[in-house]
Amino acid sequence: MTDVKMSTKYNPQAVEEGRYEKWVDSGVFAPSEDPQAEPYSIVIPPPNVTGKLHLGHAWDTTLQDIIIRQKRMQGFDTLWLPGMDHAGIATQAKVEEKLAEQGISRHDLGRDKFTQKVWEWKDEYAANIKDQWGKIGLSVDYSRERFTLDEGLNEAVKTVFINLYEKGLIYRGEYIINWDPKAQTALSDIEVIHKDVQGAFYHINYPLADGSGSVEIATTRPETMLGDTGIAVNPADERYQHLIGKTAILPLMDREIPIVADDYVDPEFGTGLVKITPAHDPNDFEIGNRHDLARINVMDDDANMNKLAGEYAGLDRFQARKKIVADLKEQGFLVKVDEHTHSVGHSERTGVMVEPRLSTQWFVKMEELSNRALANQKTDDRVNFVPDRFEKTFVNWMEQVHDWVISRQLWWGHQIPAWYHNETGEVYVGMEAPEDEENWTQDPDVLDTWFSSALWPFSTMGWPNTEAPDFKRYFPTNTLVTGYDIIFFWVSRMIFQSLEFTDERPFEHVLIHGLIRAEDGQKMSKSLGNGIDPMDVVEEYGADALRWFLTNGSTPGQDIRFSYEKMDAAWNFINKIWNASRYVLMNLGDFSYQDIDLSAEKTVADKWILHRLNETIKVVTDHTEKFEFSLAGKELYAFIWDDYCNWYIEMTKEVLNDGSPEQILSAKSTLVYALDQILKLLHPFMPFVTEEIYEHIPGVEGSIAIADYPTVQDEFVDEQASAGMSTLIELIQVVRQIRADVNRPMSEAIDMLIRPATEAAETFLTENASFIHRFCHPGELVIDVAVKAPDEAKSAVVTDAELFLPLEGLLNFEEEIDRLEKELQKWQSELDRVSKKLSNEKFVANAPEAIVQEERDKGEHYQQMYDKAEEQLDRMRELAGDTSD
Repeated sequence: MTDVKMSTKYNPQAVEEGRYEKWVDSGVFAPSEDPQAEPYSIVIPPPNVTGKLHLGHAWDTTLQDIIIRQKRMQGFDTLWLPGMDHAGIATQAKVEEKLAEQGISRHDLGRDKFTQKVWEWKDEYAANIKDQWGKIGLSVDYSRERFTLDEGLNEAVKTVFINLYEKGLIYRGEYIINWDPKAQTALSDIEVIHKDVQGAFYHINYPLADGSGSVEIATTRPETMLGDTGIAVNPADERYQHLIGKTAILPLMDREIPIVADDYVDPEFGTGLVKITPAHDPNDFEIGNRHDLARINVMDDDANMNKLAGEYAGLDRFQARKKIVADLKEQGFLVKVDEHTHSVGHSERTGVMVEPRLSTQWFVKMEELSNRALANQKTDDRVNFVPDRFEKTFVNWMEQVHDWVISRQLWWGHQIPAWYHNETGEVYVGMEAPEDEENWTQDPDVLDTWFSSALWPFSTMGWPNTEAPDFKRYFPTNTLVTGYDIIFFWVSRMIFQSLEFTDERPFEHVLIHGLIRAEDGQKMSKSLGNGIDPMDVVEEYGADALRWFLTNGSTPGQDIRFSYEKMDAAWNFINKIWNASRYVLMNLGDFSYQDIDLSAEKTVADKWILHRLNETIKVVTDHTEKFEFSLAGKELYAFIWDDYCNWYIEMTKEVLNDGSPEQILSAKSTLVYALDQILKLLHPFMPFVTEEIYEHIPGVEGSIAIADYPTVQDEFVDEQASAGMSTLIELIQVVRQIRADVNRPMSEAIDMLIRPATEAAETFLTENASFIHRFCHPGELVIDVAVKAPDEAKSAVVTDAELFLPLEGLLNFEEEIDRLEKELQKWQSELDRVSKKLSNEKFVANAPEAIVQEERDKGEHYQQMYDKAEEQLDRMRELAGDTSD
């Protein structure tokens, strides 16, 4: 045996230590610079610089790494561009929390010093994230790393803002927005999470101004009634026709408000009358516009009542509610209170209850942009969603999208490139401040984080310089990988912004994955304490095991559950590969990669494993092209564990010990060639361990990361060897099972009689009897088409042969009859399934002829197996004296 410097047991820490740095230093992750190579690009979904990466990030980036590593090995000019997102609200909130622990607020520091503190935070956490990327093995090109607040992206953001403003697609206006009272900033609709809250309907009497009575109105938010400027009824509601045009007195405020007719009001809901508060409800805002009602905002930025709230000024909104209800009751306006559970918006970032309120903000008009995105999905240049059901999610959102509020009342982010004249109030929008800058004040707000990240696929490539080399070569990108929870936030916006500014889709495919859940199916969260740090998993099992688990846990679009049991299985699989590789390398002697000669005389096992390798390469490549990584993983697992390790390696042991020089050369060549191809197929999934083993193969040069990806070799196709080995394996497995059934260990020889179905089968089995001797340990072995079945024997039907094991005195006829009856039932079930399929006229008419013929062939095979099993059953019944049907 050769002295191979591989540990006797797979040690992921030893294998992975320093490996990533070698890859980065050697430049294997950079594009190929071959002008003839077809480009393939991915931009990383930029993680927020707010903390550590979680398992979801590990899953997302592992899928991208599999794609890009495979494409790199296939000869594409690959670019995987890394970067991070400044994450306005989230990052500012983190830094403010940190300062608060020191008794400091951002206002104490001022804008410039505060943003410097945030940049320091960004540098620290960006370094942590890059360290985590390295531990997972991400093959990104760091020379092109970007940040959503870097100089180039800042230019792109300003260019887009100015362009949309000049086209009339960005405007500044007063509108109802979602307000976060804690962060004191506007939120877009998709930054609001709705939660069920126990509340109440408060029924209140509003007296009519003419003294003719009162109207009853129900509300869930009595604190906003202080801003009521009208009451609305449906014009078709006969109950209230007499009220239209009258006025009512607003309780507690003693203000007259008109009663108007509006189709929006649902006569079936509540009392059929609704109070209108245009400054505190989006629907009321629209009704107010239609009827020219005043807008009275009764809250400050922190959700405390302001001076327009009269005597309630200074109270927070919930304190005000209690006092208002108490006062309504005391003054006789409160009719009743009904308990009521309703859905209430909460800030995704701070968790506080969102306050709809009137505010002056910057908006993007969405109708024109969304229509273009929807129209593009009907062309050949559409974005292909995988799975395709998520296109409906995208389309539904784009069809119902509202104007996008893009201004945020923050200091961390892209400051809006708009200035207001200090005297005239004139608005100037441009790349730089106006020349007489001292007379102008820049808008203090920043842009929504998603405004800049929507430009990510092309701004990172050098746009707005359309002659930038990367933009010309790598845009549009090929594939985006992201979770289904971000389709609204990010995917949709990248699509419409890319179409608007580049006339191209941003990516050809978007692969959507699910969420990683805890083992019990719950969503991982800090509050539940069930989150798992991927770095802890890497520390215990290694990055390759984590990557293998993440890519074999579910189909595209589905959630997966983290499981330590499955992590153990992943580690065991890698350990199996490690031990098999070590065995192969230890038995090479002075044989090297350059000595591989696959034209030498081959055993049927050699021919079979090369044929199976071909099949595996085709299936794995097909599955990965369709992003079906789990199916590719299952195929690799079956081939490596069962075919290569459990069968082929075992079958070569006798050849390596006692074979002819020609046979030994073939066995070593096939062992090393198959191992080389296995490592290359596995490399995108398990980069560390495959590189480590690859380097131990004598004679190989360079990194496996840039080695050629396996392709199907026509000369290895051998259906005859495949069929023959299937029969051999089936026969060996049957003998092992029979031995186990009758408690005959492999060390004890037993006689075997094999009756081949054809002379060709007899020739094959005779020529390969050495395998039968090695794996079945027969005493006497008879292979003959004329074999007669012994009176007492364990029997079995395998493809192209019948097997008899004489076991005089040990055969239990009753058990054997029961087994054969079950076998008959199995074959009958298969026959019924095929018959049902072939009797389906639609299947026969529409399925490819090859598929239909395959079913017919199966039917013939199942019938043969049924007939043989039935023949054996009849013989057993006869021997047992059982003549019943």
